[in-house]
Amino acid sequence: MKDLDNITEFKQVLEAALLTAGQPLSLDEMLKLFAGRMERTTLRMLLDELKQDWTDKTLELVQVATGYRFQAKPQFSEYIARLSPERQPKYSRAVMETLAIIAYRQPVTRGDIEQIRGVAVNPNVMRQLQERDWIDVVGQREVPGRPSLYATTKHFLDDLNLRSISELPPMDDFAQSEIPLDS
Repeated sequence: MKDLDNITEFKQVLEAALLTAGQPLSLDEMLKLFAGRMERTTLRMLLDELKQDWTDKTLELVQVATGYRFQAKPQFSEYIARLSPERQPKYSRAVMETLAIIAYRQPVTRGDIEQIRGVAVNPNVMRQLQERDWIDVVGQREVPGRPSLYATTKHFLDDLNLRSISELPPMDDFAQSEIPLDS
């Protein structure tokens, strides 16, 4: 590959890598493109410029938990969804309540979830969330029986277009919620 000698070429390499990657690219992965000849601050500046370059186009450059990716702007999602005959999985209320409890109270045990929901957690609910790679076991609570502690994953954050769990809406936004998460 020829040496990259200007900012335009650097941005073109970044753009090509981001557009062709099957998943978000981390800063470290993008730095590999330039074989150690670029600083993190320069890379961030170029990413900001790329984001700006795409403001009037159909795609946008977004940062999620695992890195940066291009994605269609929200106003086009309805149309793009027509290309894929697959239906997004529908999740039961129990699955969504369990996921919300884990997201807002992590790390939690099944016992914590059961105490908050007031009903037993069906093992299929936990399996479904783990198969989707939205939750994972992050340790064990140091009590008799050493129950598993569950927390959300970076894949969960990526799917919701979040960089961190702190970007979840505040619990105050759920004043009418039937789920007593703040008990």
